[in-house]
Amino acid sequence: MNSTPSGLINLAIVWGVASAAGFAGMAALMLLGDWTLLQALFAAAIIFFILGVVLSLMFLSPLPGPVPAGSAGWGGKTTEVSKAAHGAAATPAAAPKEAAPAAEAVTTETATAAAAPEPVAAPSSAPAEVTDAVGTRPAALDGPRAGGADDLKRIKGIGPKLEQLCHRLGFYHFDQIAAWTPAEVAWVDENLEGFKGRVTRDTWVAQARVLAAGGDTEFSRKVDDGDVY
Repeated sequence: MNSTPSGLINLAIVWGVASAAGFAGMAALMLLGDWTLLQALFAAAIIFFILGVVLSLMFLSPLPGPVPAGSAGWGGKTTEVSKAAHGAAATPAAAPKEAAPAAEAVTTETATAAAAPEPVAAPSSAPAEVTDAVGTRPAALDGPRAGGADDLKRIKGIGPKLEQLCHRLGFYHFDQIAAWTPAEVAWVDENLEGFKGRVTRDTWVAQARVLAAGGDTEFSRKVDDGDVY
């Protein structure tokens, strides 16, 4: 039974009605049926008890609560609400499968880009940036003479990169370097970007004079034998 204030009031009403019915029955039995007081009182108690129980079952029993969503209905079948909820929950699970091809395509493109070799920059043939702040600029050529450029790598201190830089500055032959004056050596030393001072330090002019005259140096012989480059 309900123990709330409204439930207690209903309980009092039900048993009050049962009491009134019991007393009415007792009075009727005594007046109309010539029952004794004890007999009528016993009958009234029975009426009170039976009527009170019947009214309590009719008016005080709690109503059945709502059926939880997803529980089985009549005949053990799942309710339509449960089926709809189950279908809605299952639908998003297919989304990752649809997204899988796109993810694979991105992965393939990334792997292809990573595997592709980077292009190798060709040696620059643009004229080197120079400054005339130090020394005097030597005479330069626009290109090698008809016989082709000398192998400047035969001069100790000139490697492949320095040879390219000398070409960009207009120096292709031993006799050009052999003719440099001290002021011209100072200019070249200043304009060898990344290799400043190499002309003086490695005595390019002295080596170039020997090579321009058709001679050899110890270093040039090593280059000719393939022991250096």
